[in-house]
Amino acid sequence: MVFITFEGGEGVGKSTQIKNVLRYLEEREYRCLITREPGGTEIGGQIRKILKSVNSEKLVPKAELMLFLADRVQHIEWVIGPALERGDVVLCDRYFDSTFAYQGTARNLKVDLRELHQMFEVPIPDLTFLLDLPPSLGLSRAWSQINSGGRDRTQVRFEEEQLSFHEDLRRGYLHLATKEPNRFCVIDAKFTEENVWQQIKKVLDTIF
Repeated sequence: MVFITFEGGEGVGKSTQIKNVLRYLEEREYRCLITREPGGTEIGGQIRKILKSVNSEKLVPKAELMLFLADRVQHIEWVIGPALERGDVVLCDRYFDSTFAYQGTARNLKVDLRELHQMFEVPIPDLTFLLDLPPSLGLSRAWSQINSGGRDRTQVRFEEEQLSFHEDLRRGYLHLATKEPNRFCVIDAKFTEENVWQQIKKVLDTIF
Protein backbone atom coordinates (compact mmCIF):
# COMPACT_ATOMS: atom_id res chain seq x y z
CA MET A 1 0.00 0.00 0.00
CA VAL A 2 1.14 3.52 -0.82
CA PHE A 3 -0.53 6.76 0.21
CA ILE A 4 0.19 9.74 -2.07
CA THR A 5 -1.25 13.21 -1.54
CA PHE A 6 -1.31 16.23 -3.84
CA GLU A 7 -1.14 19.73 -2.42
CA GLY A 8 -0.91 23.33 -3.60
CA GLY A 9 -2.78 26.58 -3.90
CA GLU A 10 -5.63 27.41 -6.24
CA GLY A 11 -5.14 26.73 -9.93
CA VAL A 12 -1.94 24.67 -9.68
CA GLY A 13 -3.33 21.72 -11.67
CA LYS A 14 -3.60 19.01 -9.03
CA SER A 15 -6.67 17.32 -10.51
CA THR A 16 -5.06 17.04 -13.94
CA GLN A 17 -1.86 15.52 -12.59
CA ILE A 18 -3.68 13.04 -10.36
CA LYS A 19 -5.31 11.63 -13.49
CA ASN A 20 -1.88 11.30 -15.09
CA VAL A 21 -0.58 9.46 -12.03
CA LEU A 22 -3.60 7.15 -12.04
CA ARG A 23 -3.01 6.24 -15.68
CA TYR A 24 0.70 5.65 -14.98
CA LEU A 25 -0.04 3.30 -12.09
CA GLU A 26 -2.86 1.40 -13.78
CA GLU A 27 -0.58 0.71 -16.75
CA ARG A 28 1.69 -1.00 -14.23
CA GLU A 29 -1.30 -2.94 -12.85
CA TYR A 30 -1.52 -1.25 -9.48
CA ARG A 31 -4.96 -1.07 -7.90
CA CYS A 32 -5.64 2.59 -7.17
CA LEU A 33 -8.17 4.82 -5.51
CA ILE A 34 -8.59 8.53 -6.28
CA THR A 35 -10.26 10.63 -3.62
CA ARG A 36 -10.28 14.21 -2.36
CA GLU A 37 -10.73 16.51 0.60
CA PRO A 38 -13.11 17.91 1.35
CA GLY A 39 -15.78 15.77 -0.28
CA GLY A 40 -14.44 12.23 -0.42
CA THR A 41 -17.57 10.79 1.19
CA GLU A 42 -21.29 11.48 0.92
CA ILE A 43 -21.25 13.47 4.15
CA GLY A 44 -18.01 15.12 3.07
CA GLY A 45 -19.72 16.27 -0.11
CA GLN A 46 -22.22 18.20 1.96
CA ILE A 47 -19.42 19.72 4.04
CA ARG A 48 -17.56 20.68 0.85
CA LYS A 49 -20.55 22.67 -0.40
CA ILE A 50 -20.60 24.68 2.82
CA LEU A 51 -16.85 25.31 2.85
CA LYS A 52 -16.59 26.40 -0.77
CA SER A 53 -19.86 28.28 -1.12
CA VAL A 54 -19.71 32.03 -1.65
CA ASN A 55 -22.75 32.17 0.65
CA SER A 56 -20.56 31.02 3.56
CA GLU A 57 -18.70 34.31 3.89
CA LYS A 58 -19.71 34.56 7.56
CA LEU A 59 -18.11 31.22 8.42
CA VAL A 60 -15.51 31.98 11.10
CA PRO A 61 -12.01 30.44 10.80
CA LYS A 62 -12.35 28.09 13.77
CA ALA A 63 -15.68 26.77 12.49
CA GLU A 64 -14.07 26.35 9.06
CA LEU A 65 -11.30 24.30 10.69
CA MET A 66 -13.78 22.07 12.50
CA LEU A 67 -15.64 21.36 9.26
CA PHE A 68 -12.43 20.34 7.52
CA LEU A 69 -11.56 18.06 10.43
CA ALA A 70 -15.02 16.50 10.44
CA ASP A 71 -14.67 15.80 6.73
CA ARG A 72 -11.23 14.25 7.29
CA VAL A 73 -12.27 11.95 10.12
CA GLN A 74 -15.23 10.67 8.07
CA HIS A 75 -12.99 10.30 5.02
CA ILE A 76 -10.35 8.26 6.85
CA GLU A 77 -12.94 5.99 8.45
CA TRP A 78 -14.91 5.27 5.28
CA VAL A 79 -12.47 5.65 2.40
CA ILE A 80 -8.75 6.08 3.08
CA GLY A 81 -8.38 3.57 5.91
CA PRO A 82 -10.22 0.69 4.17
CA ALA A 83 -8.37 1.33 0.88
CA LEU A 84 -4.98 1.22 2.58
CA GLU A 85 -5.96 -1.97 4.41
CA ARG A 86 -6.85 -3.54 1.03
CA GLY A 87 -3.40 -2.67 -0.23
CA ASP A 88 -4.55 -0.02 -2.72
CA VAL A 89 -2.45 2.92 -3.84
CA VAL A 90 -4.42 5.90 -2.55
CA LEU A 91 -4.20 9.21 -4.46
CA CYS A 92 -5.73 12.05 -2.48
CA ASP A 93 -6.36 15.58 -3.76
CA ARG A 94 -5.57 17.60 -0.58
CA TYR A 95 -5.16 16.21 2.90
CA PHE A 96 -3.97 17.46 6.28
CA ASP A 97 -1.18 19.64 4.85
CA SER A 98 -3.93 21.83 3.38
CA THR A 99 -5.20 22.43 6.91
CA PHE A 100 -1.74 23.45 8.12
CA ALA A 101 -1.30 25.82 5.17
CA TYR A 102 -4.82 27.25 4.81
CA GLN A 103 -6.01 27.41 8.41
CA GLY A 104 -2.70 27.34 10.24
CA THR A 105 -0.74 29.84 8.14
CA ALA A 106 -3.12 31.77 5.86
CA ARG A 107 -5.87 32.03 8.52
CA ASN A 108 -3.24 32.34 11.29
CA LEU A 109 -5.21 30.15 13.68
CA LYS A 110 -3.47 29.67 17.02
CA VAL A 111 -4.44 26.01 17.39
CA ASP A 112 -2.21 22.96 17.88
CA LEU A 113 -3.11 21.27 14.60
CA ARG A 114 -0.62 18.45 15.07
CA GLU A 115 -2.15 17.48 18.39
CA LEU A 116 -5.63 17.50 16.84
CA HIS A 117 -4.55 15.17 14.07
CA GLN A 118 -2.72 12.86 16.47
CA MET A 119 -5.93 12.61 18.50
CA PHE A 120 -7.74 11.19 15.46
CA GLU A 121 -4.90 8.82 14.44
CA VAL A 122 -4.58 10.33 10.99
CA PRO A 123 -2.52 8.22 8.53
CA ILE A 124 0.65 9.93 7.30
CA PRO A 125 1.17 10.04 3.51
CA ASP A 126 4.18 8.20 2.11
CA LEU A 127 4.68 10.91 -0.51
CA THR A 128 3.28 14.41 -0.98
CA PHE A 129 3.55 16.25 -4.28
CA LEU A 130 3.44 20.00 -3.68
CA LEU A 131 2.60 21.75 -6.94
CA ASP A 132 4.11 25.18 -6.42
CA LEU A 133 3.04 28.24 -8.38
CA PRO A 134 3.11 32.03 -7.85
CA PRO A 135 -0.37 32.82 -6.47
CA SER A 136 -1.13 35.46 -9.10
CA LEU A 137 -0.59 32.90 -11.87
CA GLY A 138 -2.53 30.19 -10.04
CA LEU A 139 -5.51 32.49 -9.47
CA SER A 140 -5.41 33.59 -13.10
CA ARG A 141 -5.62 29.97 -14.20
CA ALA A 142 -8.38 29.20 -11.72
CA TRP A 143 -10.53 32.17 -12.75
CA SER A 144 -10.01 31.39 -16.41
CA GLN A 145 -11.51 27.96 -15.80
CA ILE A 146 -14.33 29.39 -13.72
CA ASN A 147 -15.18 32.07 -16.27
CA SER A 148 -15.19 29.55 -19.09
CA GLY A 149 -17.81 27.47 -17.28
CA GLY A 150 -15.43 24.71 -16.23
CA ARG A 151 -16.27 25.20 -12.56
CA ASP A 152 -19.26 26.23 -10.46
CA ARG A 153 -19.16 30.00 -9.81
CA THR A 154 -21.01 29.53 -6.52
CA GLN A 155 -18.17 27.38 -5.12
CA VAL A 156 -15.30 29.86 -5.22
CA ARG A 157 -15.04 31.15 -1.65
CA PHE A 158 -11.28 30.52 -1.45
CA GLU A 159 -10.56 31.87 -4.92
CA GLU A 160 -12.20 35.13 -3.83
CA GLU A 161 -9.73 35.63 -0.97
CA GLN A 162 -7.25 38.51 -1.23
CA LEU A 163 -3.91 37.88 -2.98
CA SER A 164 -2.14 38.29 0.38
CA PHE A 165 -4.07 35.26 1.68
CA HIS A 166 -2.79 33.15 -1.21
CA GLU A 167 0.76 34.42 -0.75
CA ASP A 168 0.63 33.39 2.91
CA LEU A 169 -0.78 30.05 1.81
CA ARG A 170 2.15 29.44 -0.52
CA ARG A 171 4.58 30.43 2.21
CA GLY A 172 2.91 27.95 4.56
CA TYR A 173 3.18 25.11 2.08
CA LEU A 174 6.83 25.76 1.31
CA HIS A 175 7.60 25.88 5.02
CA LEU A 176 5.98 22.46 5.47
CA ALA A 177 8.08 21.10 2.60
CA THR A 178 11.31 22.30 4.20
CA LYS A 179 10.37 20.63 7.49
CA GLU A 180 9.66 17.24 5.88
CA PRO A 181 11.92 16.96 2.83
CA ASN A 182 11.74 13.16 2.81
CA ARG A 183 7.96 13.20 2.32
CA PHE A 184 7.48 16.30 0.20
CA CYS A 185 8.40 16.62 -3.45
CA VAL A 186 8.06 20.21 -4.65
CA ILE A 187 7.03 20.43 -8.32
CA ASP A 188 7.44 23.64 -10.32
CA ALA A 189 3.92 24.01 -11.72
CA LYS A 190 4.36 27.15 -13.79
CA PHE A 191 5.23 25.14 -16.90
CA THR A 192 3.02 23.19 -19.31
CA GLU A 193 0.94 20.23 -18.18
CA GLU A 194 3.34 17.84 -19.93
CA ASN A 195 6.40 19.41 -18.32
CA VAL A 196 4.82 19.19 -14.87
CA TRP A 197 3.88 15.58 -15.51
CA GLN A 198 7.45 14.70 -16.50
CA GLN A 199 8.69 16.15 -13.20
CA ILE A 200 6.22 13.95 -11.32
CA LYS A 201 6.96 10.88 -13.45
CA LYS A 202 10.67 11.08 -12.63
CA VAL A 203 9.78 10.72 -8.95
CA LEU A 204 7.32 7.89 -9.57
CA ASP A 205 9.88 5.99 -11.63
CA THR A 206 12.09 5.75 -8.53
CA ILE A 207 9.24 4.21 -6.50
CA PHE A 208 7.24 2.06 -8.90
